[in-house]
Amino acid sequence: MLVSAPYLIPFEARAPWEFGAAMAAMATMPLLKSVAEGDGHSVVIYPGLVSSDVNTLPLRMFLAECGYDVHGWDENVNLGPCPNAMARSIERVRRLRRKTGRKVSLVGWSLGGLYAREIARHVAKDIRCVITMGTPFIGGPEGREPPPVPTTSLYSRTDGVVDWQLSIHEPGRNRENIEIDASHNGMGMHPAAWFAIADRLAQREGGWKPFHRDGWRGWFFPAPRVH
Repeated sequence: MLVSAPYLIPFEARAPWEFGAAMAAMATMPLLKSVAEGDGHSVVIYPGLVSSDVNTLPLRMFLAECGYDVHGWDENVNLGPCPNAMARSIERVRRLRRKTGRKVSLVGWSLGGLYAREIARHVAKDIRCVITMGTPFIGGPEGREPPPVPTTSLYSRTDGVVDWQLSIHEPGRNRENIEIDASHNGMGMHPAAWFAIADRLAQREGGWKPFHRDGWRGWFFPAPRVH
């Protein structure tokens, strides 16, 4: 995995401020959740490298308040690709699908996004959509081809850990990129990321459309640039 340019590393100091912004967003939850009310389907959140479900707790709390059946990945610290953890994660998704009768959405932060994408490859019929944040999927075993389900990549050009260009989908059906101004370590706690994730999850099953940037959204979500 290629890391970002060294001059971007200081931007990671924003992470505590992004956490504070997330807490402020929680305080205004009625306003934020009304933008994209959930429909109750199951969502599983995968943490990044050397992270655990503790790190995704604010995001999970937010999505639960929005009206989703939210789950952590229920493993210990993410230490990278692990066949046993992958097999257990795939089975958990299958169980959720059997239990609820509805497709499951997957959200992955950083390397957690690689889990989400790979799980979606194995059980695509059980997956509603995949959303990743700062996930370096370019150049890995799967290459540029995303899972065969609607897939969204959130990325930041000021990511101080992962080279943002490794998180860019080629244009295509059911795939998109959403740029936000966030640090890598704070991306999963950034209000703009929360808004984009909630917006994507709120779409009707089978009715996926690309993220729109009309009106005020254009101030916070610039049109994706690949260079």
